[in-house]
Amino acid sequence: MTLAAHLETPSGKPRARALGIPFAGVPGPANAITDVRGLEVGYTTLIEGDGVRTGVTAIHPRGRHEPGDPVAAGFHSLNGNGEMTGAAWIEESGTTAGPIAITNTHAVGIAHAGIVRWTADRHPELARAWLLPVAAETWDGYLNDINGGHVTEAHVVAALDAAKPGPIDEGAVGGGTGMCCYQFKGGTGTASRLVTYGGERYTVAVLLQANFGARRELMIAGTPLGEELAADNPMDEWTGAPAGAGSVIAIVATDAPLLPGQCKALARRVTLGLARTGTTGSHFSGDLFLAVSTANQDAFTPGRQAMFEHGDGHLDALRFIPWGHLDDLYAGVAHATEEAVVNALCAGEEMVGFGGRRAPALPRELVMALVRR
Repeated sequence: MTLAAHLETPSGKPRARALGIPFAGVPGPANAITDVRGLEVGYTTLIEGDGVRTGVTAIHPRGRHEPGDPVAAGFHSLNGNGEMTGAAWIEESGTTAGPIAITNTHAVGIAHAGIVRWTADRHPELARAWLLPVAAETWDGYLNDINGGHVTEAHVVAALDAAKPGPIDEGAVGGGTGMCCYQFKGGTGTASRLVTYGGERYTVAVLLQANFGARRELMIAGTPLGEELAADNPMDEWTGAPAGAGSVIAIVATDAPLLPGQCKALARRVTLGLARTGTTGSHFSGDLFLAVSTANQDAFTPGRQAMFEHGDGHLDALRFIPWGHLDDLYAGVAHATEEAVVNALCAGEEMVGFGGRRAPALPRELVMALVRR
């Protein structure tokens, strides 16, 4: 049975499954990153006048009320023409704590500062030592007045406060508001997969900000579509950036118990999901991926307290799925990434933005016909 949440977003935008596009794997109830227990997502969307087309996406891996409990984490850069703050500490410690924010390239510092402000205001006990937030970006300068300073700390705080579980919107929302994908209107996309190990069911899911790919590369459900969808491509005539530039940020989350190195292995599998949609990875695309495991609650926090309060002698412990049994999780990441990209495209609607530049919507009816053929 196909659930309603698999077919359309809460605001009524179509998702890829509404077009009859087939995907591998079994999705969770919302087919979204919020299928991971406790995880919450919030948006601030800024569409103002002729040139403001931007926003902020906020993710709380353990929810708004548990930001101080670190999660196991792993980072992977497919192509480094982008920014994700906090990556050095993730590489060092194998953990990250607190919210994650995604926005536009020139607002990544504001997103970082906004997370600090939110934490200091809402959870002051956590801000007394130090914070190394994760804030990431993709470039929306085709549709958005990116140098206008439109994203503020208050917008970041609002997105963090708006976060909730359950089905979430896609397309031109949050940080994805002004983004383009395969030279169509792109933006925010998400999907999830259910996997079983040792009699337990786990969720692995992806949320991404899709702002990458040249039209000629596009592939959906194994069908090369670039040539047949080549018409109506105003971005190809624009000389501000080469085709394929723009970037993609992906956040992978799972409630399966994993080691930090295993999270890093999941982050690498985002690459395979993107490849299933056709991209070969542009030099001018920052393709940065973070994977977190929300299992092992309190496993990292006691060690930190012991370090500061009790001195030597405390030992932490982690439960984890054995390395040889991760293949279903790997497949889940690849399949959810592929669907998240197509969901972002399907939810996209034509947008005119800064300087009168236009991003056309994916022609959904034509795509349906081509895939069925």
